[in-house]
Amino acid sequence: MQIEIEYCVPCGYLPRATAAQTRLLEEFGNAIAGVTLKTGRKGVFTFRADGEEIYAKPAEFDIEDIVTTVRGRLPERDGVQPEGRDLLMGKRH
Repeated sequence: MQIEIEYCVPCGYLPRATAAQTRLLEEFGNAIAGVTLKTGRKGVFTFRADGEEIYAKPAEFDIEDIVTTVRGRLPERDGVQPEGRDLLMGKRH
């Protein structure tokens, strides 16, 4: 799964976008293809998973809801949802 975060440059959303990018990469590790940032304008702050919108401003931003949505879209592995953060941090082998 490829995740794209489009953010408004003039609005100063870069710090929020990079924090969300880091959170998603830490959470899912290799279970996702990547998280890309796309510059935008006019107040845009949108998340897409494989091209499908999963969050857009003006809805209240909640990274935990976005993480839950992404987790629900990932395929199960051997009947267990991947725990990317644990794998990334070396907690499981």
